[in-house]
Parts: sequence; C-alpha cells; structure tokens
Amino acid sequence: DVIATIKEYHPYISHYHTAGVPGRNEIDETQELNYPAIMKAIIATGFKGFVAQEFIPKNPDALASLKESIRICDV
Repeated sequence: DVIATIKEYHPYISHYHTAGVPGRNEIDETQELNYPAIMKAIIATGFKGFVAQEFIPKNPDALASLKESIRICDV
C-alpha cells in the first residue's frame, strides 16, 4: 500500500520518483498506481522536496510523454 507507506515513513523520505507501472514507461491514466492520489498523500505530509519523473518513453514524442506525466502528478 503505497499511500500507507508514505504516511508512515514520510519523516525519513527526502525525495520521490515516479515511473510507469509496469515497465517504467510513461505515466498515463491506465497505470497500476494512482499517481494523483499518491501525490495528494505526499502533499498532505507537508513534503517540500522534489519528485522526479523517471521513465523510459515508448512514445516517439518523449517530451509530450513527460508533459503528460507532469499533468497527472500536478495536483
């Protein structure tokens, strides 16, 4: 449970990484992880650090994929 883990261990976390699941490809609306909910949980902890978008794009337009990942995580 990603959100429960964030809530429990947030005092020890200095940064977060996102990645498509499965495959570490683009983040989109079909992921196994609900990134908007995860990002809201991170914000609720008072986190002021960085979240890195880590992915291996399948889409030939990697910049468009990155923009979509940012949009999904921008809560």
